[in-house]
Amino acid sequence: MKKILITIGAVLVLFIILLYWSLNSTPENYETSKIVTLDNVNSINFKDYDSLIVSASTLYEANDLKKLMQGEHYRKAWATPIKVPVVFLDTLLGGLTIIKEGGGNQTKSLKLQDSIGNKYALRSINKTPGPLVPKFAKTLGLENIIIDGISAQHPYAATVVALLADAANILHTSPKVYFIPKQETLKEYNENYGNKLFLFEHETESKTNWTSIENVSTIIETDDLQELKLERGDSLRIDEHALVRARLFDLIIGDWDRHAKQWGWVIKNEQNGQIAIPLPADRDNAFFNVGGIIPSIIANKNVTPEVRPFIDDIDYLPGLIHDFDVYFLKNTAASVFVEEAQLLQNLLSDQAIENAVRQWPSQIYELNGLEIEKKLKNRRDQLQNYAKEFHRILIEKPYPTVPLKGSEDVDFEGHYLNCFECY
Repeated sequence: MKKILITIGAVLVLFIILLYWSLNSTPENYETSKIVTLDNVNSINFKDYDSLIVSASTLYEANDLKKLMQGEHYRKAWATPIKVPVVFLDTLLGGLTIIKEGGGNQTKSLKLQDSIGNKYALRSINKTPGPLVPKFAKTLGLENIIIDGISAQHPYAATVVALLADAANILHTSPKVYFIPKQETLKEYNENYGNKLFLFEHETESKTNWTSIENVSTIIETDDLQELKLERGDSLRIDEHALVRARLFDLIIGDWDRHAKQWGWVIKNEQNGQIAIPLPADRDNAFFNVGGIIPSIIANKNVTPEVRPFIDDIDYLPGLIHDFDVYFLKNTAASVFVEEAQLLQNLLSDQAIENAVRQWPSQIYELNGLEIEKKLKNRRDQLQNYAKEFHRILIEKPYPTVPLKGSEDVDFEGHYLNCFECY
């Protein structure tokens, strides 16, 4: 027994040594949005360039030990240079003005508006996960686990997801990758936003209709949808088929982070009222690639059930079903889930998947393309089984008893707090 305890202790000590060794191996002189073709960024006139060769970040470069402990992830994709358009805000789409700074726990963003009132967002491809690091992790010197975990996100996933969504007849925010130089239009935001890579996309709230849907009155976020429901009651309903399709689509692309703040709603006027059509946004966690000893422990279904890896099949479906789903879909018939699964399987053909993934620059496709195509096809092929299980889990889950994320300030007055139809 004593020998066993000594062995366990030795293994634990070795594990701790390897852990801290890997955590301290992050390169000190890393760069974000590194421009490969230019030596002196600060003296360059970017108006002389319509595109640049840029890598997203060298922060996630790692030695073999770090890859073993913290995963291979998409490190090479982050560090690989690609050709990116150079954009100035005063000429993009006829000229854009900055409304305000936004962003969540990881992503810096600027809210923009064009001359006719369409709203857009510049969302940083590089993340700042500092706010997510628990105090105990900082105390123990483990914050690098959280920071390095961003390498499990694919820096260019959103552009592929948009093309897949087109094939699936699902709305999206039309994200594009741009390099934004320092410029007069950025004003006081130059230091944080100049000379960096961004996703430029539509906002999930707009008084103007930028979608292809007709008879739209407005585009709003989830908390505003709930307030509208309090006002309109039964005359406002959601498009259940569209939402089920969007959520099953999330399963195919492995996007596990789908809380209420990541959805907009296109409000369409109909003869007998209004219908809210879901508008998914924020695809940071599509194709989330978890690997290595530490991330695999963290992503264990008994530790963090919602953080599911993008593998050939879904290893734990309950982790991917949220209060958001129960709130909007608990009373939806099982037949709707099966019908939408069948439709997605037809729409997302092998050709549609390959066309979407192969829009990536060739150097990125060579790194990740074939593997992602294979996983997408495998998950699509199993979608009817996932759809049936999704519905079964929904039925078992209780209604939420607290507001959805982002809806804390909505005055429900006891109505529509637990579900979209619970008056």
